[in-house]
Amino acid sequence: MTPHAHRMIRHTVVFRTLEVLRVERLTPHMQRIVFGGTDLRGFASAAPDDHVKLFFPNSLGEIVTPVMGPNGPTYPAGPEYSPMRDYTPRRYDSTLNELTVDFVLHGDGPASNWAVQASPGQRIGAGGPRGSNLIADDFDTYVLVGDETALPAIGRRLEEMPEGTRVEVLAEIPSADDRQSWRSSADVNITWLERDGATGDGSDLLEQALRALSTPAGDTFYWIATESHRTRNMRLWLSQERGVPKDWMKAKGYWQAGTDEDGEDG
Repeated sequence: MTPHAHRMIRHTVVFRTLEVLRVERLTPHMQRIVFGGTDLRGFASAAPDDHVKLFFPNSLGEIVTPVMGPNGPTYPAGPEYSPMRDYTPRRYDSTLNELTVDFVLHGDGPASNWAVQASPGQRIGAGGPRGSNLIADDFDTYVLVGDETALPAIGRRLEEMPEGTRVEVLAEIPSADDRQSWRSSADVNITWLERDGATGDGSDLLEQALRALSTPAGDTFYWIATESHRTRNMRLWLSQERGVPKDWMKAKGYWQAGTDEDGEDG
């Protein structure tokens, strides 16, 4: 078995205030928001599936973020905490000092509700990333599997992959109107899977497509991000039925059915 060296980079956690610069509706269920502000200087995100914590206004319209102390982040006593959710830094332009974040619009949660009404001049808080997990770049093929909450990470990964890299993408979306256009120097094949009314936790389109996907030649890395139970089932199937080594896959639940969470990226 060929060894492939992954690498973890730790970042100093910094809490920032972000200001909305621009808002763009990419698809019916995806809102792109570009943030700026002097606090963004020094922002670092080294991996396509990094996450920052975003802090949204509380019931009083205030942004209350933790502060870093000797024992890590702690909240000040008294104020109502801001609701927080994890999001992928879709793109950071250090020259323009702009951070792009894509929000999935679904459900009724503080992140979705805020994103749908966001306008230039509004502010939120942000913290992190805490670290970046750099996947080895010497696999023969990469298989990226995810629903709409994973699209920001998938899109960023494709844009950052070098020429000649072979990539298979299985992307599940609510409808055909939610397809996105991605640019990549890699050799990419994208399979769009449209639920057409089915719920994200009730679908099995990704599972079917993964089972139907022929095992690529050579060493393959699998990246999976969708609802927690679905992610777990696909990870177990790859391990037990395909014999994929643990270090040759990364599977994470981006949201959990039956909660009031917006999900990590929406």
